Amino acid sequence: MQIAKVRGTVVSTQKDPTLRGVKLLLLQLVDENGNILPEYEVAADIVGAGVDEWVLITRGSAAREVVGNEQRPLDAAVVAIIDTIYVEDRLIYSKKDQYR
Repeated sequence: MQIAKVRGTVVSTQKDPTLRGVKLLLLQLVDENGNILPEYEVAADIVGAGVDEWVLITRGSAAREVVGNEQRPLDAAVVAIIDTIYVEDRLIYSKKDQYR
């Protein structure tokens, strides 16, 4: 799994029929120190994440194992919205601190 920050949404009117109704998010990857990386990814959102939230994504076959995604051509899925991240007793990210 990978940590990412939601940067926006991706809208597509022409797509595989199995992707109808699937919200697609543009994500920017985050490293273990909370630094935003220059890498982006598009992932299906199954948890209702919003712009600027930090999320956990899964890739590959794990993204297709999410209930309802088994027959969808997905390579990445948002599976959690992050509340806090601690590394070695150091707070890296807190959702509540982002909105003060």
